[in-house]
Formats: sequence, structure tokens, C-alpha cells
Amino acid sequence: LLSRRQRQMCIRDREYTEDDYLMISGIQHFRFCKRQWALIHIEQQWAENEHTVIGELMHKKVHDPYLTEKRKDIIIARAMPVASRKMGVTGECDVVEFHRCEEGIRLYGHRGNFSVYPIEYKKGKPKITEEDRLQLTAQAMCLEEMLSTHISEGALFYGETRRREPVEITEELRNEVKEMFQEMHQYYKRRYTPKVKPGKKCTACSLKDVCLPKLGKNGSVKMYLAQALMEED
Repeated sequence: LLSRRQRQMCIRDREYTEDDYLMISGIQHFRFCKRQWALIHIEQQWAENEHTVIGELMHKKVHDPYLTEKRKDIIIARAMPVASRKMGVTGECDVVEFHRCEEGIRLYGHRGNFSVYPIEYKKGKPKITEEDRLQLTAQAMCLEEMLSTHISEGALFYGETRRREPVEITEELRNEVKEMFQEMHQYYKRRYTPKVKPGKKCTACSLKDVCLPKLGKNGSVKMYLAQALMEED
């Protein structure tokens, strides 16, 4: 779908090198828990639970990088790779729809102009928190940089409700995305893993046995091990 020039826009004059690129999906982990993000993306720790498995299965159904559909005036691309040299991130969009319009971008091998509409697939139902909207915004910002366009709206599709939830790509979301990626780069460069902040969300975390949130409450490894030995006795 993209011309050679468009594909190379994220390569020339980049602010970050490819070795410095972070995963866009990491914004979900970072917003949920900064320590979880660091354990996964810096220390390369990972563990599955029912939530991660369901999410992975759902994305496998959506992702087919070799499939491009055309429905009347809409071209649908799946598992579309995106990147931003300005933010130093890379990843994939679950679905990107290109809608034929009077003013928009040109697509290689297609006539006319098109607007760009990213769609992110999520399990469950819409959340009160912002992490899903932030991830979608990050994807939109990458597409804008790659395609020299402006994206005012995208959508989140939830597996439980089976419908799209439109998301306005606001300046507030954009600014938060930029600030979060800047902080993530700082942590990654220092190889810094933040201390745990225990809470109710720890119960649902797939990394609770790796993170050991109770360890943070004890203050030191020595105290934690001493307590563990006492409990065994």
C-alpha cells in the first residue's frame, strides 16, 4: 500500500536509532504499572495468565500481514508495521482502514485520495482508564509521521461488546503519549526498574510471581527471606 518513499520516511534523519526503538504496545504496560513495563521490556521477563492468552488469541485472528481487503471505497490493511523516528517507537496496527475521500494521501497502486483510520482490537469491554486510547493515539501519531497526514479519529474494537468505540485523537492524548515515551526511554537507557507500588491491580498481573509485590513491603531481600522461612516452619 505504501510507496518506497513513504516506507523510508521513518528511516531518514531519525532522532532515535533502530536499536533505541521501544514497542508501542509497551504503553499499555507502562500506564498499568511502570515496574511491570520494566520487567517485560528491560529485564525480558514474561508470564502468561488467562488475560494475556485471551488477548493473544484475539490478535492472532486479526493479524494477517499478507491480507489486504477492498470493500467499495475502503481499503483494509492488517498487521501494518508502523514506527516513529521522533518518538523512537515501533509496532503494528491491528487494522488500518483507508477511506477514499476528496482530500487525503495517495496510496501506491491505487487511484484517488484516502483518509487514514486506525483500529485497535482489545479483549473484554471498554475501560475507564486511558491505556487503550493512549496506545491507539501512539499508533495514529506514527501513521501521521509516516504518511505526512493528520488523523483526528480512530477506533477501539472490544471482543466482549463486539463493536467499535470511536476515539478522538486529542492534543491531551498526544501530549501524554509523548511524555510517557520520553520517560520510558529514560528508564530504558538507564536500565532502571522502578520499585513496586502494591495495589489491587497486582492480583490480576501476570508477573506477580516475578515482581513479588510483597517483597517491596518488606524493605529488603534479607527480611523477605527470613519471613518466608518463618512461614515454612
